[in-house]
Amino acid sequence: MDYKVKDIKLAEQGERQLEWAEMHMPALMEIRKELAKRKPLKGLKIAAVLHVTKETGVLARTLKDAGAEVYLAGSNPLSTQDDIAAALAKEGMSVFAWRGQGNEDYYKNMESVISIKPDILMDDGADLNALAHGKHKNLKIMGSTEETTTGVNRLKVLEKSGKLRYPVIAVNNAKTKYLFDNRYGTGQSTIDGILRATNILIAGKCAVVVGYGWVGRGIAMRLNGFGARVIVTEVDPFRALEATMDGFEVMTIDKAAALGEIFVTATGNKWTITTAHMKKMKNGAILCNSGHFDVEIDVDGLEKMAKAKKEIRHNTMEYTLDNGRNIYLLAGGRLVNLGAAEGHPSEVMDMSFCNQALSAVCIAERYKSLDNKVYDVFAEIDERVAVQKLSSMGIITDKITDVQKKYMNEWEVGT
Repeated sequence: MDYKVKDIKLAEQGERQLEWAEMHMPALMEIRKELAKRKPLKGLKIAAVLHVTKETGVLARTLKDAGAEVYLAGSNPLSTQDDIAAALAKEGMSVFAWRGQGNEDYYKNMESVISIKPDILMDDGADLNALAHGKHKNLKIMGSTEETTTGVNRLKVLEKSGKLRYPVIAVNNAKTKYLFDNRYGTGQSTIDGILRATNILIAGKCAVVVGYGWVGRGIAMRLNGFGARVIVTEVDPFRALEATMDGFEVMTIDKAAALGEIFVTATGNKWTITTAHMKKMKNGAILCNSGHFDVEIDVDGLEKMAKAKKEIRHNTMEYTLDNGRNIYLLAGGRLVNLGAAEGHPSEVMDMSFCNQALSAVCIAERYKSLDNKVYDVFAEIDERVAVQKLSSMGIITDKITDVQKKYMNEWEVGT
């Protein structure tokens, strides 16, 4: 057994956390039962680079029960829950992750899981896939799954260049993922992270959400629900129009910088908040990020610009600027919902990780017939996950009638 975690003695606590998550992930538990019977991943090695949370632990156990050997590393230096890593390691899984690991250890841990010559990759952000197309490009890989928008974008760039070496299933693009995980999961968990780091009152404050994709929509909705005045900044005219119709103020970040008291970035792009914006901000402005990588806020620029800094609360760094104003950065500019909180609730990750498990099985069973391209989750998997989740919630839907089917397949009938 090979692993590297912060403290194996945390395993008992992690086991209780896993038990709690399993109780709140009923759809995945049903899928686990089915996969455990037929073992579709028997004999295969899965290298996974994911946020090592209790929900990921439930997924890893599901893959193991499906017959796979699972090798797990963290996809973010601050997102690992050390008790979960310890619990998985103690039960025999190869885990290489701990909270607070540096950049060098981050890549060393990734090397540990890819060096086992995996058959399938499972990624969150595409760093593992980047290794498989660079240093480890000679590995024979059946395919990969990708969890997040940022990773899917990177892999589509790779596909467009003609260099993608194997099929990838974009789990992020499943309806049962982005409509719920990205929107409701990130919306709630971002607020959770902000509150744990600051304990501020959100009601009455001016909050700026940078980006109005599914993540930004969820964050804006939840901030509004807490009583904040919400401003949205966007580069996409359609999303800007949608945000306007949803009742939010829309303006440039340059203008919003002077108005906001809470800033949340959610674009997946670089330097959406720059030092020029920071210089315009009010004293006490709070900055945080809910995009995958820590590039959305120019943290290096802030470090150079500040004349003093101190950690005023856990996960809250105070920067004093030359103009005498203080700016507060949460979780070092990394994912605030995982850096300062526990990430998405188990109930929403239930659907995301059903897609991961079933997509891994899909790759194992169909990889020979798949091209080297980025696929959306196949419709039958997506629909199965929706049906499974509804069933676990005790919800029964209507069924289309024969008359309705006939009507939908006619063109002659009009007014």
